Amino acid sequence: MVNERIKEANLEKKINKYRPEKGGVIPVLQEINLEYGYLPEDALKLVAKKLDIPLIQVYSIATFYTAFSLKPRGRHLINVCLGTACFVKGGRRILEKLERELEIKAGETTRDLKFSLETVHCIGCCSLAPVIRIDEDAYGRLRQEKVPKILKRYK
Repeated sequence: MVNERIKEANLEKKINKYRPEKGGVIPVLQEINLEYGYLPEDALKLVAKKLDIPLIQVYSIATFYTAFSLKPRGRHLINVCLGTACFVKGGRRILEKLERELEIKAGETTRDLKFSLETVHCIGCCSLAPVIRIDEDAYGRLRQEKVPKILKRYK
């Protein structure tokens, strides 16, 4: 089991908290994702068993929402917007600079688990294109040369 039975009692508390609610699986997954930084496979199996729903249904929810991850994420999540405005204004170049600086590709996590790099279709700050978001902080009108300084804030 994950992390030597990933604190099964702790998981059961989270599950029992939402068991009576219809649709309680999403808040349970949110709590697990928040605690572990991802959704461990064994935790998903336990959720399915305890809520008496098919494992495939739990997986479909876990993979539908981008807030959930099935693999460990870094302490800091970097989202690079590649929506139309950001793409036209250099979003791809910002992504490439981040990939070089972090020595990972989009969809990967640094070895030290400090950063995960992902692309998104829109952050909602089109007037500030190109934009990245690190955790809850948005950086707009970004130029490649600003990337190293921004990353230093999170190291």
